[in-house]
Formats: sequence, structure tokens, C-alpha cells
Amino acid sequence: MQEIEINSIDGVEILKQLQTYLKGSLNEQWGEYVLEFDGELGRGMIRSIAFDWGVSLVDYDVNFIDDIKIIFTVSDANPIEFIFISEGKLNYTNYSEKKISTFERYQNIIISTKKNSWETYIFPKKVAVKVNFIYVLRKEYSKKKNNNLSFLSRNLFTAFKDENNPEPYNHYGNFNLKIADQIRQLQESYESGIIRTLSIEGQLNLILAMQMLEHSNYENGMALPESLSKSDIKKIHRLSEYIIDNISEPLSVNVLATKAGLSPKKLQLGFRVLYSKSVNEYVRQLKLEIARDYIINTDDSISEIVYNIGFKSRSYFSKIFFERYGILPAEYRKKNKVKE
Repeated sequence: MQEIEINSIDGVEILKQLQTYLKGSLNEQWGEYVLEFDGELGRGMIRSIAFDWGVSLVDYDVNFIDDIKIIFTVSDANPIEFIFISEGKLNYTNYSEKKISTFERYQNIIISTKKNSWETYIFPKKVAVKVNFIYVLRKEYSKKKNNNLSFLSRNLFTAFKDENNPEPYNHYGNFNLKIADQIRQLQESYESGIIRTLSIEGQLNLILAMQMLEHSNYENGMALPESLSKSDIKKIHRLSEYIIDNISEPLSVNVLATKAGLSPKKLQLGFRVLYSKSVNEYVRQLKLEIARDYIINTDDSISEIVYNIGFKSRSYFSKIFFERYGILPAEYRKKNKVKE
């Protein structure tokens, strides 16, 4: 595992120190710094931009060849970190935690550490990771006119206001696709000059607001309509096993929602979070994968296989099989039998 030590929370300095290990090129345009690399440790792009009132962005879009451990050791500042992963996952630990935590895709994360401490982020090998870090410096942000910090929940307000010796605070929140959609817009911004700068700043403020709203609802025991709890995620994981075991049965959204103990809307959201597919798309793909295995590994007729995976129409099965694999089921069996 490659270890990289960073001793700054300034975005430009972070990129410069990363460049020492990752190599690549570091360029600046319109106040935005971009590190692009493709070398022994992996490939990707990391960008950073800072704004007034202590708000800055460091955005990673990387894929490393080996596990990469980035250790932040900062003595002169301890920002509040708003973290959101739109692809992949990260492992995390800090000076006050004994165990490693896993930050999952679409999970809302807010971290506040003490001064003169360290924290570690581990990027897993051969996993595409897109993660958004928004750093907020307490002292600078509190000087902002109409900051309205007093309207935050008590724990987060305390983290913001206790700037001299704040206690560590971690919020490992719910899974939220609305935040993911907003970050996607941020990452796909193609404007230039002042329009780009204003657009990024506006979107950062909106993302911060959405992350704070999720935090507030989480602490109050509420869930946003577009949020999923860890409990919801576990239910959907268990449901995926049920689908495999009952692949020949009717697997409508309503049937599966009842089985999981979730509303149909929440179920659909969960499948988008975990599998980037609707429930029906996921079930259909799974049926096709199981059918393909049956075609290769059994002597069942195509009609029997169609029945065994819960389809009523052989012609429909052949159609979607061709759309998926570019070959008809009978031809697929013949081709693979020849290979054997």
C-alpha cells in the first residue's frame, strides 16, 4: 500500500503535494487548479478551487492500481469537511477512532476533527472513485454576513462555533440521490471564465445546504423522500438474495416492496443507489444472466429455461436476450457447445 502524507488543507497545496507522488501535470485556469496523472500509481484527475469565507472544493476522479492511503496531518487548521462519494467507496479513520469506517457511495458524510490531529483516507485499488470534499473554515465562515449558523442542529452548530478547541464530530448519514444529482451537475460544468466560477460557487453552496438539510433530518429522526437509511440498504441487499432464490416467481415492484417492508418509491430509490437500475431492469438483467448459465450448463430446452426464469413468452425472451448479448439463445448454446 502506497502512503501519501499531506500537511495542508489548502487545495492548491494538496494538489502540489499529491503531484510529488502521482506525477502528472498541474494547471490553473480561472482560479481552478487541475492535477491530471497517468502513471505507476494509477490515473485520474483531481481539481481544486477556493472561495471567500473559507469555503473550498477538492474533487477526486481517480482509479489507483494499488491501495492508496492519504494521511492528512494538519496543525494550523481544522476545517469541517462535507464529503460525498458519487462513485466507488473510501475507508476512513482518524486519531480518535479505533476502527476503520467505510464511506459508501451516495452517503452524506460530515467530519470535524481536532487541531494537531491526523486522519486517513484509503482509496481501494482498481476501483473508480469520485469523491467531493467541501472544506469550510469555521472562523472565516462565521464572519460571513447572514451566515445563520444558529439555525443548525445543536451538534453541528457546536462544531462550527467552537473554533479554538473543537471536539471531534462525525456524521455518517443517509444515502441521498438528490445530492448526487447536484454534484454530477457540478462535475459536468463546461462554462468558462466568470460564468464557470460563479456557477461552481453557487452549486457548492447548494450542495452544502443539501448536506446540512440531510444532517438535520437525520438528527431529528426524519428522512427526506429521496434518502435511504442504512437499514433500508440492508433490506435491499437481503431482497437481492430473495430475487435469486425466487427467480421463477412473479417479481413485480409491489410484491418486492411488500417483501422488503419498503414503499415502492423507496424500493426504486434503493435499487438506483445500489445498482444504478430500476427494480424491473435489475430483475430482467438477473433473469438473463441466469438463463445464460442454464443455456451453457444444462440440457434444458430453451422453452424450459424460459419457464424456469419466470418468462411467459419465448419470443420476448429471445428478443431481450439478443438485445443484451447480440446473439439468439439457440445460437448462443450452439456456439458454446462447439467451444467445449
